[in-house]
Amino acid sequence: MSPYIADAAAWQESWDRQQEAYLPDREHRLAAMLDAVDAVHDDDRLRLLDLAGGTGTISDRALRRFPHAEITLVDLDPALLALAHASLGDRVTIVTADLCRPDWHAALPHRDYDAVLTATALHWLPAERLERLYAELRELLRPGGILVNADHMQDDTLPKLSKRLLDRARDRRTARYAAGAALSWADWWQRAEADPALAPLVARRRAIYPGGHSPEWNPPVSWHLSALTAAGFAEVGTVWRGGADAAVAGVR
Repeated sequence: MSPYIADAAAWQESWDRQQEAYLPDREHRLAAMLDAVDAVHDDDRLRLLDLAGGTGTISDRALRRFPHAEITLVDLDPALLALAHASLGDRVTIVTADLCRPDWHAALPHRDYDAVLTATALHWLPAERLERLYAELRELLRPGGILVNADHMQDDTLPKLSKRLLDRARDRRTARYAAGAALSWADWWQRAEADPALAPLVARRRAIYPGGHSPEWNPPVSWHLSALTAAGFAEVGTVWRGGADAAVAGVR
């Protein structure tokens, strides 16, 4: 049973604003991901897996686009999952699972998803685990189904330009934080820890991730395309790019 969070909507809004400060084109990338799903599945009764879905941003946007979609959201973070429960209710099946474990998919309600979507989440997995995860996800897709992963993926043919883009984005973000226009990641979690309902969940989160959540391993887009090909996807490619970020897709 998820704890009651009286101001869950406000927390979800503050999460979205914090994320948008870090990823100004966040909504564009999510729309591009859903466009890719729409291109391979022309019925809004699709079955979608929101992988490492956190507070449910992808699930929420998918339900707006495909009102009859059957969605499973998977994550391990108890604080973010509590917000997902509060905002999405029974519209989404929420599963707690650790993607580092090879049996993470045992609790999923299905094995034939039309699409798997994940955004800015898998960069904390080591290379060997992410390679295996891509293969595991392929097996969870129906023939013709699609996996889309959006994350920090530089274009390795533009190393100098990519660095300049990253530097400019960092400077703009720092300025927004300094002006008080948005909360940083650390500030958001500090406020969550001070909230009576979220505080015990943040404590559990720290126990789950004692060494920190993300090693920030960000290989270039070519690495992901090679890994998707090795995982057995019939088609692989880039469906969106914004600065030093990209969304790669694999079609089974």
